[in-house]
Amino acid sequence: MNEMSYLEKLLDGVEVEWTPLGELGELVRGNGLPKTDFTESGVPAIHYGQIYTFYGLSTASTKSFVSYETAKKLKKVNAGDVVITNTSENIADVGKALVYLGKEQAVTGGHATIFKPSNGVIGKYFAYFTQTDVFSSDKRKYSKGTKVIDVSATDMAKITIPIPCPDNPEKSLAIQSEIVQILDKFTALTAELTAELTARKKQYNYYRDQLLSFEEGEVEWKTLGLC
Repeated sequence: MNEMSYLEKLLDGVEVEWTPLGELGELVRGNGLPKTDFTESGVPAIHYGQIYTFYGLSTASTKSFVSYETAKKLKKVNAGDVVITNTSENIADVGKALVYLGKEQAVTGGHATIFKPSNGVIGKYFAYFTQTDVFSSDKRKYSKGTKVIDVSATDMAKITIPIPCPDNPEKSLAIQSEIVQILDKFTALTAELTAELTARKKQYNYYRDQLLSFEEGEVEWKTLGLC
């Protein structure tokens, strides 16, 4: 079951209004920030490429930094903002979202858009929605290019998001918060199960190789606990 299926189940029986992203907050297109600007320390910086190669759904710290002078020229990212990729060589990586939770103001550059949520939507709720098939279908409608694919901030603003109980802001935020908590738990459980399966696979591969390798002489059956 994908994220949209979970969202549909969690929103089952709840009135929702599909609202354009541009009406739920401000979208600010980034500028600059080549990797040559990175420094060992300084102002936290989020490069668009790291959103689909390094980060998960949210982060309180950044992998990269830039100097204070460079940061002055870049767009600012505050806690609770969502950084969205606009450009990639494939459509799957366009529209990837990263919720920034750091205490220190960060910056981002070109090929990314900062979504600054209004009081009516929780950034992480929106970020989870970007993982759904519905969002994927919508972003395809607005994608441009072949070798390099781009969805502009203007077009991103047109994509609609399901907002529960639109006439009751307090209840709407409560429902969004509950959905985020449930999906956080599901994500953590999935990561735990994936780690366990990876460990079991390594263990299986080790014993398989031991059982099927005769190049070093006799297999040590006693070591393997088979006699």
